[in-house]
Amino acid sequence: MQKNTASENFPEREVRYQYSNNLVPLLMQLNASLLLSTYQAGKLVVVGVHDQALQISFHNFEQAMGVAASSKQIAVGGKDWIYFLKNAPELAASVGEPNTHDACFLTRGAHYTSEIAVHELAWGTEQLVVTNTRFSCLCSLDNNYSFVPQWRPDFVQELAPEDRCHLNGVALVNGYPKYATVLDRTNTAGGWRPHKATNGCVLELPTSKVVTQGLAMPHSPRVRDDQLWVLNSGCGELCRVDLSSGERSTVLELPGYPRGLAIAGQFAFVGLSKVRETATFGNLPICDHFDDLKCGMAVVDLNAGKQLGLLEFQSGVDEIFDVQILPGIRNPFFSGPYAIADGNPPIWMVPSSAQ
Repeated sequence: MQKNTASENFPEREVRYQYSNNLVPLLMQLNASLLLSTYQAGKLVVVGVHDQALQISFHNFEQAMGVAASSKQIAVGGKDWIYFLKNAPELAASVGEPNTHDACFLTRGAHYTSEIAVHELAWGTEQLVVTNTRFSCLCSLDNNYSFVPQWRPDFVQELAPEDRCHLNGVALVNGYPKYATVLDRTNTAGGWRPHKATNGCVLELPTSKVVTQGLAMPHSPRVRDDQLWVLNSGCGELCRVDLSSGERSTVLELPGYPRGLAIAGQFAFVGLSKVRETATFGNLPICDHFDDLKCGMAVVDLNAGKQLGLLEFQSGVDEIFDVQILPGIRNPFFSGPYAIADGNPPIWMVPSSAQ
């Protein structure tokens, strides 16, 4: 299968993909759709189901990174901006191909942060939680500021745009940040780089206590049933951490560099990337399998500890950053900040009293 997107501002990109036969019935069973971000291709990929067939659409976001998703609103982190899209369900039946969509997400705002290397985003009880990697902190947004720092590891002594520990992931518990991933506990500019293959760890908030360590570029911490799940990306592993004992075990080795994790019941959806031979990704254990790595999304049964299926991008997309689930929505329509570049006409929404 393939999808072409082109415009004056975005170069044409042919994306070819294939997927396992069980992906459609699984999404129908879960009554959900999926969002995948790829900063390399600058897309938000929407994976839904209609009439028992997979529906995939691509939407332009410059360097799309972290995604925070709910049935009402979505936030997408990009190079300089964090974009906000809100669901207008009353329009769903009339947008795109009529009577095929059950949600309609329209871009309604954006917050300019400049380049803070936004990584993961999450909707908290009180605010959007932003993983601000360049300034080694978790932050929130305020219209009066670029960002508002809320927490940083205790070993990072000052706020500085130096990516000192590569803070890249956050897990919320009861709506508040509880765990974060860093690639090393360092307090110097880019200090995580020399030992990125051995010194990654998961920290507990707010104390900065180490929950587990010795990881290779960990990403995407998540909590389910009082257990912590984390991707040991540099080794290509999905791991489980017992929060009472701190014991870590490898659940599954995956066929790509894993980054981006969404969990629904016993099923996990894991983003997979090919590894670029650069200073960032070089000298990792997973590089021993460089030629065999895939890009896409693996479907994992957490109870059985095995891979059930795969959505694989064969061309056009080489890296995935985030994977999120849209619960209760099977086939959403998206109108992003570059709707015309996506091949969609602009959509205007005004109060009914003005019509």
